Amino acid sequence: ALPDGWQVWNEEPSGRAILVYRPDVFDGDDLPPECLPTIYLTNGARTARPGSGQYATDEWHVVLFAEPEVELVTETRETREAGADAAVEIATRFAAGEVDYRDAYQVPREAYFDRLDELVGDD
Repeated sequence: ALPDGWQVWNEEPSGRAILVYRPDVFDGDDLPPECLPTIYLTNGARTARPGSGQYATDEWHVVLFAEPEVELVTETRETREAGADAAVEIATRFAAGEVDYRDAYQVPREAYFDRLDELVGDD
């Protein structure tokens, strides 16, 4: 079961899955669509070479992105089931406000951070 705000965006027969956070509100200037928090679960290679992700590995990678090039959390598991559990745990931590997204940015986006603060955590 996913925490509030998270939903399965895509789940492929090969086992890869994509989870997204609150796509209903990431549609404007204060929460731009490209900043949609996204968790990828994949056993594709993690090298930076184009197309390398299409090659399966023996490990499952779970990555929480704040934007396509901004990784917040990266974990590796031995099985898809363990990777899926890690994806739910990361989603839970994010929704609870326990993931620090500010430190991942070289150029701060204060208005965006303030708006995101309103969505996550207990405040």
